Amino acid sequence: MSTVAERLGYPSDATLLILNCAELGFCHAANVGVFESLREGIGTSASLMVPAPWARESASRYRGEDVGVRLTLNSEHELYRWGPITQAPSLLDGDGGFPRTLTDVWDHADLDEVRRECRAQVERAVLWGFDVSHLDAHLDALLLRPEFFDIYLELAVDFSLPLRLLGAEAEPNVGFPFRQLAAAENVLFADQFVTLPTVGGREAFRQVVSGLQPGITEVTLRPAMDCDELRATSDSWPARVADHILLVADRGLDALIDRAGAKRIGYRPLRDLMRKS
Repeated sequence: MSTVAERLGYPSDATLLILNCAELGFCHAANVGVFESLREGIGTSASLMVPAPWARESASRYRGEDVGVRLTLNSEHELYRWGPITQAPSLLDGDGGFPRTLTDVWDHADLDEVRRECRAQVERAVLWGFDVSHLDAHLDALLLRPEFFDIYLELAVDFSLPLRLLGAEAEPNVGFPFRQLAAAENVLFADQFVTLPTVGGREAFRQVVSGLQPGITEVTLRPAMDCDELRATSDSWPARVADHILLVADRGLDALIDRAGAKRIGYRPLRDLMRKS
């Protein structure tokens, strides 16, 4: 069978790289960092957290970039909170936001409420004007349990959208063949998936690029502009700032990608292929 890269019109040995900027809408600094990464840097795609406090503001900045929806069921920060956009009592914790932990979601969420909430997040992104390119899952909440993955896959089929999935090496630990299930429904996804470490991201990125295998590899980053807002919002601010620098200011990396013979793409070609076929 032809690979996804071949179906996109590339040779069988082509190396394609998706540089996905996650958590658009998380805060103002994230909105600035993500759009700068897409417009001035080497980012190729982004994922919007519709329930997050700055999601609506991100929509006002949108100019047609490759943006998917990062389906969100968690609000993991201690003081910075957001919650469901639908009436979903089982998706609330004690102080009015989404649960902080994955276990809390999995133990208490009503699946019908999860389905309605996730569908509403996609529909609201469309209403705001986003040309949604793919689906993502915040903290992998929809990826690691089969009953939640069923909803994730159902939405991908209903909206004809590719999925951000973990790599094949994760399947034994997860415990069910999520990649095979997606492929059986003709849902497209990247061949490999990489998350950079919070420290030493530049060197790790160089190693990823130098070791790219034929096919599509997605690297997920969370770029955000360094400012007081970001530092007050998230303990992970150093990694977010480092990702922003990596994508925008480190201009040697685009040449590194070119020397490796890799081509940067977004998720939209995968989506268009799904809808065509």
